[in-house]
Amino acid sequence: MAKFEFAKTDIEGIFVVQPTVFEDNRGYFMETYHEKEFKDAGYDLTFVQDNQAKSTKGVLRGLHLQVNYPQGKLVRVIKGEVFDVAVDLRANSPTYGKWFGTILSEENKKQLFIPPKFAHGYLVLSDEAEFVYKCTEFYNSEDESGIKWNDEDISIDWPLDDVEEVILSDKDKKWPSFKDSQIKYE
Repeated sequence: MAKFEFAKTDIEGIFVVQPTVFEDNRGYFMETYHEKEFKDAGYDLTFVQDNQAKSTKGVLRGLHLQVNYPQGKLVRVIKGEVFDVAVDLRANSPTYGKWFGTILSEENKKQLFIPPKFAHGYLVLSDEAEFVYKCTEFYNSEDESGIKWNDEDISIDWPLDDVEEVILSDKDKKWPSFKDSQIKYE
């Protein structure tokens, strides 16, 4: 029995991972990453850093990227629910400037892999959420950049119906538009 189901998306490189969950009267158990299983599925990844963030409803983190040392990320939610988004910034990609978004939650236990050379962000939909992710490159604060979360050219369809206020960090409020950022990874 496979431990994971891997589902490709409309954007090359992004995939959704559904782990096998073993549940009984004690609770549940699941593997969240298994190098051999991922390699056997065609995803040869090396992770160098794990991160965790806790946020309240309406917090929007993103759209984040690193310019010279882009990170691939395997993201999941261990508490609550978020809408997670990746934007393709690969110059020669047929989906350059396009986005993919999905709900990640403690209930669905889905994971999303976002390749390097993508911008990434998420919106917390539950009262509180804890978000964890593995990175393929170390975080470098001097290399950090971003794109405005509500950029008109990208037109992300954020699920804002039940969100009273979008809460941004000071840094996230200042990111340039997609056009002004001129970020195109070769």
